[in-house]
Amino acid sequence: MTVERSGAGDPERTLALLWRRPVEHTRGRRPSLTVDRVVKAAIAVADRDGIEAMSMARVANETGVGTMTLYTYVPGKAELIDLMVDEVFLERRLEEVELDGWRERIELYARNTLEMHQRHPWLRQVSLAQPPFGPGLLAQEEFLLSSLDRAGLTPRQVTAAATAVMLFVDSAVGTVVRAHETHPYATSAAEHFWETIFDPSRYPSMNHLWLSGGYDRGAADAAAEAFEFGLARLLDGIESRA
Repeated sequence: MTVERSGAGDPERTLALLWRRPVEHTRGRRPSLTVDRVVKAAIAVADRDGIEAMSMARVANETGVGTMTLYTYVPGKAELIDLMVDEVFLERRLEEVELDGWRERIELYARNTLEMHQRHPWLRQVSLAQPPFGPGLLAQEEFLLSSLDRAGLTPRQVTAAATAVMLFVDSAVGTVVRAHETHPYATSAAEHFWETIFDPSRYPSMNHLWLSGGYDRGAADAAAEAFEFGLARLLDGIESRA
């Protein structure tokens, strides 16, 4: 599986595009596109065909212009991926949330983030270790910090808790999305393993839980349940320090 990396483009040009700073078009013809339209077209390609298929040529075709014309709006694929990620971050519309309780706000953030990844499965193929400081990322940071600041934590605990929430949610949503993409071959291989290779005497706890109903749901349901369980326990821990 191809993995792209956020923050791989030219930092200054990426930031200018993220914040829609004016860009001079040196050619005499009046611009026929906008950066917003280019980004939306790129997201549409990735949603439909995957991030591997999203190229400058494909996006140019999607917008009805030549590939070289597209480069006058976005310098390359690396910068375009950063714009795409930040745009889908904004889809959560966190700045419009009116809930007052810090816990309810974090739960909403987690579920909105899960829905975002479900709408855009290609996100899990983009490393978000160092995303640029775009409007979407800062809206996320502001929402988490302002929510947790209501919990009665110290300033350092607020920032630590916000990071913990992001780490959990980013990891957990990837597991939930992958659980819906199980290949038939993998299912067949798993069945073969449990029926012919697994030794119950070597793994007694696993066998006990299997016989007691601990694994009596599919991978997708199990991942969704683990997401809710883990989120609740994380918030319980934060609440205990408030």
